[in-house]
Amino acid sequence: MTVRTRDDLEGLRHVGRLVAGSLEHLEEEVRPGMTTADLDAIARDYLTTRGAASGPQRDYGFPGFTCLSVNDEIVHGIPGPRVLRPGDLVKIDVTAVCDGYVADAAITVAIPPATPLAGRLVACAREAFEAAMQVTRAGAPLVAIGRAVQATVERRGFHVVRELSGHGVGRRVHEPPEVPNYDEPRCRGTMHEGLVLAVEPIVAVTPASVIESADRWTVLTADGGLAAHYEHTVVVRAGLPLILTAAA
Repeated sequence: MTVRTRDDLEGLRHVGRLVAGSLEHLEEEVRPGMTTADLDAIARDYLTTRGAASGPQRDYGFPGFTCLSVNDEIVHGIPGPRVLRPGDLVKIDVTAVCDGYVADAAITVAIPPATPLAGRLVACAREAFEAAMQVTRAGAPLVAIGRAVQATVERRGFHVVRELSGHGVGRRVHEPPEVPNYDEPRCRGTMHEGLVLAVEPIVAVTPASVIESADRWTVLTADGGLAAHYEHTVVVRAGLPLILTAAA
């Protein structure tokens, strides 16, 4: 969507704060011995008591409230009986809807004791997002985001998961435009003032292709390698973008 009114901006700010708060809370709560269903219940309770609902459930009938993906699971993991263990890499992807506005963000949490490789992968995803923010501005080509992400990821010795992209957001979970995380020549749009985007570097240890789980939701690395995900919902401006889902 494009922010056109003060009400739009305030609605997005509100749901963005809810998503930011939920991620901060979930990062504090995640621990070995809990199941992904336990973590999902914490997210559901946090958001529903504040008047928000699950965007993936509303738009797609997703089986969980949040997407929780572990280790080689890249995105769209269904919460369930899986028990989290020391060293697991947990992708926590929260998309909430409140008063008709949607915000989408994700973090990757390495449960101690994380391996040095896992720590570097998590840091790389965040660094790639920060690099993308430097080029996310009105008048810039949309492909600049992917160029910045790809350059950062490859400089750190990792690989962009090319099958998965960022996207527009605001009223629905997924809206135009698609935002590739690499230098995609077919990505030809230009960013404009007020454009709302979910910018989400998704990176893996190896350049493996992706596969879909038998559950028809979870996306995994084909070779079983680790993946990390870092995402925020942002509003494009003339200068640096407004990050709606960042913790205060």
